[in-house]
Amino acid sequence: MVLAKLWTLQQHFEGLPKESNFELKQEELPDPKDGEVLLEAVFLSVDPYMRPYSRMHLKEGDTMMGAQVSRVVQSRNPSYLEGSHVIVHCGWRTHFLSDGSDLTPIPSNWPEELPLSLALGAIGMTGLAALYGLEEICEIKAEETLLVNAAAGAVGTMVGQIAKIKGCRAVGCAGSDDKVSYLKELGFDQAFNYKTISSLEDALREAAPQGYDCYFDNVGGDFTSTALAQMKPFGRIALSGSISTYNNTAPHRGPSIHSHMILKQLRMEGFLVERWKHKHHDSLQRLLAWVKEGRIKCREHITEGFENMPASFISMLSGENVGKAVVKI
Repeated sequence: MVLAKLWTLQQHFEGLPKESNFELKQEELPDPKDGEVLLEAVFLSVDPYMRPYSRMHLKEGDTMMGAQVSRVVQSRNPSYLEGSHVIVHCGWRTHFLSDGSDLTPIPSNWPEELPLSLALGAIGMTGLAALYGLEEICEIKAEETLLVNAAAGAVGTMVGQIAKIKGCRAVGCAGSDDKVSYLKELGFDQAFNYKTISSLEDALREAAPQGYDCYFDNVGGDFTSTALAQMKPFGRIALSGSISTYNNTAPHRGPSIHSHMILKQLRMEGFLVERWKHKHHDSLQRLLAWVKEGRIKCREHITEGFENMPASFISMLSGENVGKAVVKI
């Protein structure tokens, strides 16, 4: 028997989540049966999607959703050796019993020098989101100009770096001068602090006077209303997130898109990474190779301690992280 800790959604969020929305509980798990494995969390992910998805998919009292890197501590399944590591979407919990069908092994060629937490970020879901948004939705080509917002976040940092690998010009915005400096370290051609500029329209035009071929949107809302006016004819827009609206207590109006979409013949499409699940293996190998070669740099915002899961989640939604937000057990 093992005593597992888990964070439940005590009450659905209204506005920015609060620690009182969560409750820490415990439960006893039995030893694994034939075909089962007992997992222990090593790293847990906190991501923006958890904010809207929790209302869509969870009831009050359910375990909070999310992915983690887990260690196999007991195994009665020959496919998973004790001591090996896997990805599992079992929520905010320290231990989990699995029959193996919901597990994704860490790639066998994972270098010892790379932290396993990257399997939740740059070499995981956030890296895949950046890759598929650029390749499958934007169909980005060399020498094109890309705009990405929330550029210092988990997905945004990957978007800019992959765009540079593909020979493109990358423009990003973030919410502090330190984040802007980091974007320039990553190789962004232009970056600005959207909180200190006097006009977003002027800042976008100054960064790319000829306009943007591709726009990778993590923010939505008024930013997108302004960005559409800066798109080139036949521009492509990948909708990955809408973090500016997640904590709204009333429905957001807009953006007004029709005139720009029609007159410039733009293409805008939302996406979820699981659409290309059949490509995940090869895509993750490409991301892993780029990281090993130093072509992609990874910064993580690490919070220590399972008890700090809610605080890490709230901090991430408030924009305090640079790169991927992860909780280390």
